[in-house]
Amino acid sequence: MESIQEQEPARSREQRYEALARVVAEPLHRYLRRRANADQVDDILAESMLVLWRRLEDVPGLDVGRVPAADAVLPWCYGVARGCLSNARRADRRRLRLVERLTRAVAVPAVQPQYGNHEQLHAALDALGEADREVVLLWAWEELAPRAIAEVTGLSPNAVSIRLHRAKKKLAALLERKTSLPAGHETADGRSTQ
Repeated sequence: MESIQEQEPARSREQRYEALARVVAEPLHRYLRRRANADQVDDILAESMLVLWRRLEDVPGLDVGRVPAADAVLPWCYGVARGCLSNARRADRRRLRLVERLTRAVAVPAVQPQYGNHEQLHAALDALGEADREVVLLWAWEELAPRAIAEVTGLSPNAVSIRLHRAKKKLAALLERKTSLPAGHETADGRSTQ
């Protein structure tokens, strides 16, 4: 039977984890919903939360007795979720290779997320490399600063800033080609595009 002294640290650990979970569960769910198949999101989130429980002592900005600040804990937690998502993708690839070997069938195409009314934007995002796309999505969807993105991706903050700048410039060029008026045309407010 556990002594009172052994129960106290366990309860403190549970309280710290519960405080962390209240802060990060919803943002991690959104993060994964944007990147994974809908039927995998809950499983990957559960795996991410399990890793956070196991590595609770490693979470930066998580102090005893205080509610963690989202800015302090989220980048590290996004990195954990990213790793769990990568593991799930690798497992899917292994499973597909096994099915292919067993059935000698044509490769199963990857399921593409539903893009709704933003097909041009998603086509432009697809034109970016995987690392650049991830940096842009962390910046735009998760509203992370380059320093936090660096923590998620393992890149340096300087590398993130450079990638983000170049990727945004490329996106703007790709989208402008599809939406811009030829030079000399007037805009709705009467100004010339020259």
